[in-house]
Amino acid sequence: MSSALTDLFPHPIVQAPMAGGVSVPRLAAAVSEAGGLGFLAAGYKTADGMYQEIKQLRGLTGRPFGVNLFMPQPEYADPAAVEVYAHQLAGEATWYETELGDPDSGRDDGYDAKLAVLLDNPVPVASFHFGVPSSDALESLRRAGTFTLVTATTPEEALAVQYAGADAVIAQGVEAGGHQGTHRDLPEQDGSGLGLLSLVAQIRETVTLPIVAAGGIMRGSQIAAVLAAGASAAQLGTAFLAAHESGAHDVHKQALTNPLYVRTELTRAFSGRPARGLVNRFLREHGPYAPAAYPEVHHLTAPLRKAAAKAGDAQGMALWSGQGHRLARELPAGQLVEMLAAELDAARTALSGKGDLR
Repeated sequence: MSSALTDLFPHPIVQAPMAGGVSVPRLAAAVSEAGGLGFLAAGYKTADGMYQEIKQLRGLTGRPFGVNLFMPQPEYADPAAVEVYAHQLAGEATWYETELGDPDSGRDDGYDAKLAVLLDNPVPVASFHFGVPSSDALESLRRAGTFTLVTATTPEEALAVQYAGADAVIAQGVEAGGHQGTHRDLPEQDGSGLGLLSLVAQIRETVTLPIVAAGGIMRGSQIAAVLAAGASAAQLGTAFLAAHESGAHDVHKQALTNPLYVRTELTRAFSGRPARGLVNRFLREHGPYAPAAYPEVHHLTAPLRKAAAKAGDAQGMALWSGQGHRLARELPAGQLVEMLAAELDAARTALSGKGDLR
């Protein structure tokens, strides 16, 4: 494991940045205080909103933490397809007594302004989703003392990450909850993502960067598996979504282990980009017809998702979740980190022939 990364947190456990209000400062602080690496999600926030959360987090912990940014998206969505989808969603707007959002509400998620904040007020770690920052941006962050990670879903994307000059790559398997961090959104490749262990092994043989493995990890034994496959650390999202400090809606937390939700699917229904969530009514009814149009569809459905959450209606919410959701444990985040670390130690002991693997 890269010493620059190892020195930041004792346990090889990273709390995934989950946008939409889940990865709040109190969650990141609890994870970092317990010896993992807590993360804030800057996606869908203003630059000032991100800065205020960083200030709040620094008031809660003196330990290292990370901040995640979404990369700006190219303009390739078909306006006509977005309009057709808006017509299809008209019944949802009537049901939830709200208006559809404006699909043209912005494409860059305030990226430049957020990057400027991170350069003026450096954080220990910064990660990037949906693409690769420029070499100049990565070098500027390095000079500011920030360790950089970029998501990759294929070995080819990992090569692009290494070429740009990032310090490490996040290998995101298809099992992961939430949005797939593909560098290009290609509809013809929907459903063709690599499983995590296969992806880690292929990236390990493709690049020399340290690897953080992400996707469906819920137990310490799984962390041991990805470390054995060549990763330096594991990133867990769904496992922390159910934590007491998580900002996720209670309905979302409860749905993770509710027998009503038996599986997850990758869908474009809520955002226009492939994202894994629990299969509910909205996903079943609209997923097959949602266009490849991010962030247009995200903006379009935002009022619907907000209204469904306000009503406590899980059938209309984006219940982002990885494939391991049934293994979720509702615990304080710090206790979860300690439990995962203990499970990891037990798995390592068993694998070394000194104990039984449970």
